[in-house]
Amino acid sequence: MSVKILEVKKERFPATRFIGKRYEHGPNWSEWWQNDWFSVLEKNERLPMNGDAYIGAVHIVDGMPEYWIGMFFPVDTAVPEGFDFVDMEALEYAVFYLCDKEGSGDFYSMETHNRCLEELKSLELKRKEDDWCFERYNCPRFTTPDENGNVILDYGISIEE
Repeated sequence: MSVKILEVKKERFPATRFIGKRYEHGPNWSEWWQNDWFSVLEKNERLPMNGDAYIGAVHIVDGMPEYWIGMFFPVDTAVPEGFDFVDMEALEYAVFYLCDKEGSGDFYSMETHNRCLEELKSLELKRKEDDWCFERYNCPRFTTPDENGNVILDYGISIEE
């Protein structure tokens, strides 16, 4: 496994409106690029913890994963036509700064997820079961490789307070 956990930070999110598209069988990033949907969302003011990032998120609904692609906004943000939304309660996250080579599929493996869960335990933090996890594709951490070809993915797991 080549993914390294560089650090873990706790981040408190206020009540949030996640605007984007919902997927039952895994997210479809290519349709976002083909349809330039992020340019529509970027017209609205995002929450500071979103920054310039695109977000992939997942939580469990009725025992099944529900995937989302979109961005974090204040709860009163109007939803553009053609987009879905979900309002999230205020949550605390453990955010893992994961480092690996640009294009590495290891970022998205169950092994990496399980390593993050083990790290939570070592930090005496408890995952909030079936609640939100997210991938934050921050610019430039994820979009500009360093001199060794590495990028950093922010991976958040909701935790109990």
